[in-house]
Amino acid sequence: MRIRVKLFAVARDLAGRSELELELPSGANVAVLRAALVRDVPAFGPLLPHMQIAIDSRYATDDEPIGPHSEVAIIPPVSGG
Repeated sequence: MRIRVKLFAVARDLAGRSELELELPSGANVAVLRAALVRDVPAFGPLLPHMQIAIDSRYATDDEPIGPHSEVAIIPPVSGG
């Protein structure tokens, strides 16, 4: 299945765009998505353990399934002060 992944902040900067299109196997979960992200954007590697992944506007755990029409977003760590 092909999914679109929205990117924000440093994730967008590292990928050089605001959205990725990825091919995932049917029935994929967030852990499979994480592996595909590093495969397609190796620069995500060091940040990926700290990035939150949202599925349909809520944070997801690695075992959460991703449907073909799910809205997926990568939320990198942010700092403020």
